[in-house]
Amino acid sequence: MKRLARRYRALPIRSRLALLVAAAVAFAVAAVSVTCWFIVQGKLYDEIDDRLSSLGGRGSILNAAQVAALVDSCPQTVNSAGRPSFVYLQVVTGDGKTCVVPDSEGVVKVTATDKKAANDPNLRERIFHNSVDGEGNDVRVVTTAVPVGGGPDAVPYPGVAIMTSVSLKDTQKTLNDLALVLLLVSGIGVVGAGAAGLAVARAGLRPVDRLTEAVEHVARTEDLSIRIPVEEDSEDEIARLSRSFNSMTSSLASSHELQQQLIADAGHELRTPLTSLRTNIELLTRSEETGRPLPPADRKALLASVKAQMTELASLIGDLQELSRPEGQRGERVQVVSLEDTVEAALNRARLRGPELTITASLEPWYTRAEPAALERAVVNILDNAVKFSPEGGTVDVRLTDGVLTVRDHGPGIPADELPHVFDRFWRSPSARALPGSGLGLSIVARTVQQAGGQVGLAPAEGGGTVATVRLPGAPTPPPELA
Repeated sequence: MKRLARRYRALPIRSRLALLVAAAVAFAVAAVSVTCWFIVQGKLYDEIDDRLSSLGGRGSILNAAQVAALVDSCPQTVNSAGRPSFVYLQVVTGDGKTCVVPDSEGVVKVTATDKKAANDPNLRERIFHNSVDGEGNDVRVVTTAVPVGGGPDAVPYPGVAIMTSVSLKDTQKTLNDLALVLLLVSGIGVVGAGAAGLAVARAGLRPVDRLTEAVEHVARTEDLSIRIPVEEDSEDEIARLSRSFNSMTSSLASSHELQQQLIADAGHELRTPLTSLRTNIELLTRSEETGRPLPPADRKALLASVKAQMTELASLIGDLQELSRPEGQRGERVQVVSLEDTVEAALNRARLRGPELTITASLEPWYTRAEPAALERAVVNILDNAVKFSPEGGTVDVRLTDGVLTVRDHGPGIPADELPHVFDRFWRSPSARALPGSGLGLSIVARTVQQAGGQVGLAPAEGGGTVATVRLPGAPTPPPELA
């Protein structure tokens, strides 16, 4: 059985479907055929029983006097005029002795049912059953009592019953022919069902074949532009699977393009600090090799430049790691965060980076669900952006009210045509390319805020400068489990 199960699982799915259809049809046809055969058998036997009832019912062939004469003179003959020649007719006594009526078709085997009927003094009903004649041929028998007297006072002849029988040869031939026909029809039906099932399986699985070919093509060529055609009004499982595949390849293609773009942009951004580092280090190395030391001021400037470039590289690598982190790694770190505390921590860092600036803050309690480290980094990036573009001695205003964080600087502002690009990766305003930075800070802000279910935007501020607005869902009080 296990070997058959393994062989079945090894078959192609269309072959398995064809086998299942054929098996289901075979079972249904077999059940219908067997039921039909038994119904026909019952009907034929009912007809035979009706005919026997008309022949041997309640002494219609032999009366009490004839039975008495037959029993007394057995095996001598008695008058049986009017009896059809094809009928088996005999008298059976309670001890199983039989007396066959002359010209009967033959002797019928006496059963226990017949003996019991002969010995039953209250026998009133006909008893139908099957038996065999002296040559082993099947016959249908009706055993009846011989009434003595008439009307309601009639009683069975004591110790005797009449067995009237007819051959079942023609009936059995009919049933055998019917069984053969049903067998042939069932076989043809099963074969036809198997063929139809195979055809239906091939037609139904054709979209799966196309999907398989598409997957194999993607695995072989890494071509993510392939799409499977799907009818717009189709909502079956195959259509849903095809749409899911198309959506998956589209997402993978988009992710692949973004990855390639990120690599290209990162390579471009890394080239500048690396070139500067290489130049400065070569100058220092040549100075040491030639034995002509650089003036102390120039050496100090070179070392400061090297340190600045290394800091920029470290910041760029950190930003790249943040942007390349999969979305799935975020879920376990999300928790309820106090936005007020996060902004306060970011303000402390911003004041260290812009000691010459005046940073004012008005913060109200607000709790939201986010990744603490990522949210603080996003707020720091916004504040760094404000510090970077603020003039020396300027002011940065920070407000947190009802879950809306605003950071306003008094710098040169952002031109209207550049606002749509400020959250793009590696995008930097032409006027800011001389300033330190990787162009990834605001991209990280946008990603973090979106992951927390919020919104972020930049807009010109009244009187000059730029105002950054961050809206995060939440509540002014912590949830009950944190209260």
